[in-house]
Amino acid sequence: MLNHIEQGKIVPSKSLQDCLSSLLKGNKEFTLIDDQKVVFEKALEIAKNKTNKKQVYIIHGGPGTGKTVLAINMLVAILNLNQNVIYVTKNSAPREVYRKKLTDGKYRKAYIDNLFKGSGAFTESLKDDFNCLIVDEAHRLNEKSGMFQNLGENQIKEIINAAKTSIFFVDDFQLVTTKDIGNSDAIKKWCQYFDAEIYEDTLISQFRCNGSDSYLSWIDNVLEINKEATDEFDYDYDIRICSTPQEVKQLILEKNKINNKSRIVAGYCWNWIKEGKNNSDIHDIQIGDFGMSWNLGSSSTWAIDPESVNEIGCIHTCQGLEFDYVGVIIGEDLRYEDGIVTDFTKRATTDQSIKGLKGLYKKNKEEALRIADRIIKNTYRTLLTRGQKGCYIYCVDKKLEKYLRMKLKDK
Repeated sequence: MLNHIEQGKIVPSKSLQDCLSSLLKGNKEFTLIDDQKVVFEKALEIAKNKTNKKQVYIIHGGPGTGKTVLAINMLVAILNLNQNVIYVTKNSAPREVYRKKLTDGKYRKAYIDNLFKGSGAFTESLKDDFNCLIVDEAHRLNEKSGMFQNLGENQIKEIINAAKTSIFFVDDFQLVTTKDIGNSDAIKKWCQYFDAEIYEDTLISQFRCNGSDSYLSWIDNVLEINKEATDEFDYDYDIRICSTPQEVKQLILEKNKINNKSRIVAGYCWNWIKEGKNNSDIHDIQIGDFGMSWNLGSSSTWAIDPESVNEIGCIHTCQGLEFDYVGVIIGEDLRYEDGIVTDFTKRATTDQSIKGLKGLYKKNKEEALRIADRIIKNTYRTLLTRGQKGCYIYCVDKKLEKYLRMKLKDK
């Protein structure tokens, strides 16, 4: 019975639709511009199609192209078509943050929760249980579901099966764990399995990093992710290489006074101390005389909690979210030795994103290093592109700091 209710076809009331619609209209955070509008209108047309075939819309977009803003607008618009639609992410952080932003307290939490689900919620769904599933951060999808990864077969398959229309937002350069399988090729494979109609578009317009595509290109160049990327950029973005982590913290604290939209993040190179999960006096991250805690209690709303500026977030608490200014601490898993070097052995033992790599390394060293290199570079690419207006960087490895200063040409 409980499962039936959980998986049931729930169409929210007209009053809830009106409430969410008015919240979007009055909130600049959710305003669509440029190619977002084109993709938005196309998604609505696809959702309206009367067809017996499944429909899958794959939307590509790099950091700052407005994927989440677009997804939330689609959620509300498709609700207004009286369809049962759900916003889906693997990570809980984006769901919790947008849940909080989209409710004014007039509705019970359980009512709002029906609009936001984790990617493992569809293992027992029947075919076409939902009109539409909107999957944000689809690159983070896993094969198995459940706390112990023992449920279901494949999250992509289960989502497409459960919905008449599936919308996937994908960035193939944001796969950051060994379990991430949601790349565009994998989605297309399951589209063929279901004989689904495939639609595909790419978001180009840049809304993060002060609209500076050149900064994103610079990141791809310095991390050696894309050989075609250039290291020339126009500096219409506040980027600074800091000599100490204290300097990063001070800059972020000052910027955060403006509107609570600045945070510090770090590579997962420091263990999360179990005894300190709710105690900011216990510092998980210790660099010389600098110490700070990982986000306390793994708060799913860390990105907007007023006091969380005094904590440090990792990839799992900030992916899919954005800030005005971001401070990034680069750990020893990324160094410079006549080129960019990645080292998964410097990751924290509590980091589940590289689970299985040590075993694979013993069997196939080259493949393990290839996967680790991709995960580490993608992780820092994601962290370094969370800030809309600026990014302040501290490197544990001093050679990397020197290299980044050189790539910035001492700007």
